[in-house]
Amino acid sequence: MKFDNKTPLDIILKSIFEPYKKNVADVETISKAMIKKGLISKEEDIINDHIAFRTLGVPNLGIASLEKIFLAHGYQKMEAYYFEEKKLDAYWYAPPRPEYPRIFISELRVSELSSTSQSIIKKYTEHITDDPVDSINLENPTETGQFFYKPLWEVPSLDEFLQLAKETEYAAWVMYNRYYLNHYTISVHALPEPYNTLTTFNNFLEDTGIVLNTAGGKIKISKDGLLKQSSSVAKMVHATFANGEQMKIAGSYVEFAERLPLPEFQNLEKSVLKRQHFREGFESANADKIFESTYNEQVQKVVNCS
Repeated sequence: MKFDNKTPLDIILKSIFEPYKKNVADVETISKAMIKKGLISKEEDIINDHIAFRTLGVPNLGIASLEKIFLAHGYQKMEAYYFEEKKLDAYWYAPPRPEYPRIFISELRVSELSSTSQSIIKKYTEHITDDPVDSINLENPTETGQFFYKPLWEVPSLDEFLQLAKETEYAAWVMYNRYYLNHYTISVHALPEPYNTLTTFNNFLEDTGIVLNTAGGKIKISKDGLLKQSSSVAKMVHATFANGEQMKIAGSYVEFAERLPLPEFQNLEKSVLKRQHFREGFESANADKIFESTYNEQVQKVVNCS
């Protein structure tokens, strides 16, 4: 989370993160609690494991479009992920240098939706006849950063939003939020003991008043046991739809990741462990449940706690 503004990528990531931080209250709540507890001395000490974006699989949009920004700034496309039930595909992208976060981009397989949902999405996106990223000067970091908050299509009506949400809450979220940052992720394993484990850190979060996503359990664990993930539940935010209709909907959230050392490095002293010694990539089963941090079943827990 440290932005030195030394490179275009620094500027782009800062311009993506700052509006998100301003609108997701849990970001500052967690940072202040970590400082008060002595886990960090300042917010910039937090290591950002990854940031994530949601997209629509329609012509000129989706992964193939958005990834161009990160590939142009040194990211490398890595493994693919497939989510059958949620009708999603995804890739993760390795950063050009260890101090930068990984990128995770998912895409809704729109062609697998009902004709009703497809028609709503098409209504708002069919006017996009060229890839909007191609119109950006990718060497201009300010212009590139602003793209993530550029309204590529009009907001839907409230009825259309609710209709989409019946079939896929992911689609409804993207239709309203577009490329808004979905979440950033605190690297828990980089924190001082005993808060470098998700079990202890989750207790700290809940003592702070953070409501955790319980889909698949509060801690989602990869098959190899080397990647553990939790997330906060998105809080409700005011949304204004077409014709001025208003309703509170799920915003963005914060994720927490604990990566364990690979087997061949597990006997190394913690002080010598570096990023390359830890488990890389992601896990479909984990991510499948993390997506639900913006889903109504989870979000209502925050409402009920209010």
